[in-house]
Amino acid sequence: MNQYSGWPFAQGSSGNLLAVTGLWLTTAVLAKLTRHKALRPLLLLLTPVWLITLYFFRDPERRTLQDDNLVLSPGDGEVVEITPLYEDKYLQADTVRVSIFLSLFDVHVQRFPVSGLISQIEHVPGKKLQAFRPEASEVNEYMATVIETPHGRVLLKQIAGILARRCVHYHEPGTAVNAGERLGLIRFGSRLDLYLPPDTPLTVQIGDKVYGGLTPLARWQTDHS
Repeated sequence: MNQYSGWPFAQGSSGNLLAVTGLWLTTAVLAKLTRHKALRPLLLLLTPVWLITLYFFRDPERRTLQDDNLVLSPGDGEVVEITPLYEDKYLQADTVRVSIFLSLFDVHVQRFPVSGLISQIEHVPGKKLQAFRPEASEVNEYMATVIETPHGRVLLKQIAGILARRCVHYHEPGTAVNAGERLGLIRFGSRLDLYLPPDTPLTVQIGDKVYGGLTPLARWQTDHS
C-alpha cells in the first residue's frame, strides 16, 4: 500500500540539493564551453551522485490513514526489533519498542505516528554506528520527541546512522499534531525507535516492510474493543 501522489523534496534538504545541483550544472557548463577532457569523466561521475541525491531527498505526498485508533508507522523501512523494556530517560515507564531500519532507498521523511501534543523535543549528540545494530538506539546521535495522547505518552527517536550527519525536526514543543503529519528528516540516516505503552496491541512483526503514515503498527485498545 504505497499511495503516492506527487514528488516534492523534503523540507530541510535545500542546502544539499542546491550544492549538488550547482556543482553538476557548473561542471556541465564548463564541459560544454571548454571541452576540457578532464571534465567529461567528472560529469559522468557527478551525474549519478546528483540523481541519487534527488532520489534520496524525495518527499512524496501521501493519503495517510485517518483513524484515531491506529498507531501509524513513523517512516519507511523494515521492522528489525520489537522489544519490551523500561524507558528510563523520557517516559520512565515500561514500554514496547518497535525499531524500524531505513535503507538508502527508503523515503527519509518521518511522520507522526499518533495525534497529540508535543511535550518534549531533545537533540542528543552521539556516535555514528550502523543503524541496524541494537546498541545504536542508545549510543548514536538522535532526536527524541515525546507526544502526549489520550492513550498515554509516546516516544519517537530519530536515530542517525553511519552515513547520517543530522536529524531535522519541523516542530516545537507545545505543538498539537496529527497522525501522518510530517515530523522531520534524517539526512542520510537510518533508524526509528517508537516506544509505546506495554499493553498496546501490535499489528506488525519483525521483518515487515512499513511505510510512513500508511502502515498501521498497532491499534489502541478502546472501551468497545
